Amino acid sequence: MTGQGEPPRPAARRPATVRPLPIAVDTMGGDHAPGEIIEGAVDAVREHGVRVVLVGQAPRIQRELDRHGFAGKIPIVHAEEALDMGEGALASWRKPRSSIAIACHLIKQGRASALVSAGSTAGVVATSRLRLKGQQGVMRPAIAVALPTAPRPTILLDAGATVDVKPEGLVQFAALGTAYAQILLGVERPSVGLLTIGSEPGKGNKVTKRAYELLSGGSHGIEFAGNVEGHDLLAGEVNVVVTDGFTGNVALKTMEGTIRTAFAEIRAAMTASAPARVGALLQRRRLQELRDRLDPDTYGGGVLLGLNGTVVIAHGASHARAITSACELAHRLASGRIVERIREQVAATRTSRFGRWTHSERDSQDKRDPQDKPDRAPKPHERPADAPKPTEPAPHPPTPAPEPEHTEPPAAT
Repeated sequence: MTGQGEPPRPAARRPATVRPLPIAVDTMGGDHAPGEIIEGAVDAVREHGVRVVLVGQAPRIQRELDRHGFAGKIPIVHAEEALDMGEGALASWRKPRSSIAIACHLIKQGRASALVSAGSTAGVVATSRLRLKGQQGVMRPAIAVALPTAPRPTILLDAGATVDVKPEGLVQFAALGTAYAQILLGVERPSVGLLTIGSEPGKGNKVTKRAYELLSGGSHGIEFAGNVEGHDLLAGEVNVVVTDGFTGNVALKTMEGTIRTAFAEIRAAMTASAPARVGALLQRRRLQELRDRLDPDTYGGGVLLGLNGTVVIAHGASHARAITSACELAHRLASGRIVERIREQVAATRTSRFGRWTHSERDSQDKRDPQDKPDRAPKPHERPADAPKPTEPAPHPPTPAPEPEHTEPPAAT
């Protein structure tokens, strides 16, 4: 099932992108900060040519760069404060000069193109929303993560940024995911599925049922494929799966735990006996490919979409390899101009709150020539029986009432 409306402009028609600004790396966030964070950033510079700027406590950063032989090769921006891993959303107010806040300030100043942090998810989300603000027209931001499906990843959002969401918010999540998949997956028209408890249109709660109606019929330029269930998340049947932050985060953590347990069982079975170890040796390459595909460090982390800046949130337990992947992901999104792509996709999403007209339509309606606005015809009980019909001129027409300054547009059907 496909949503109607004009599709987004293909990526091939866009002007060539210029080299993005450096990636601001929060060196103080994460369980293994700053050592593993700085090592991952150094590897991103040395092996992949990604430009970075390190934000955090300058003396500690300098010592780590000396250890890697990169002293003076990567710029440093000092930030005295840091958000602890156990701190929540209020930390964004208590620590206005934290490393995350300084990194967001660099993006606002035009000195950095994106932020990479392995800090507390709640702290990163709250600080980024406070400093970068949401894009115009975006109700709530969403975290997009890549699921290890074959032959290409599947994008899941929201993975925890917005727990309570309205149906119109799910439609916008589909728009955010569409723009993200166009850059990450290289798919011009990504298919979008709505996560619920059944594939039939009538399955789900009030929010998902209404979201299904909005996605299946509307001028939003989204390739809607219908409902998907939990067992479809790793099937790769759609490119993008949208849901609320509560359901998405639970589903994500469940899959991570399941994959971790399955690999532990496979490892135990492969080393249980001599024949099993020989078989594992023969399948070593294939097993390594499978491990790399299922390893979260391969994908770099989740991306907070919908803000006036790109924010990549790595796992709190990230080691250097995950930070390198996160820097690569941030660089790729900045090169693809993800913020502008989201702005265009959201503008094409014409479904507004409560299904009424969008603000642009309302403004255009208000700016019409007052003479084009139809007068309200009197209802039968408001007109005397002997009064002339509206089409017939009255002998003595009454003085017309002043026209209202604003006419509320009709509700969309």
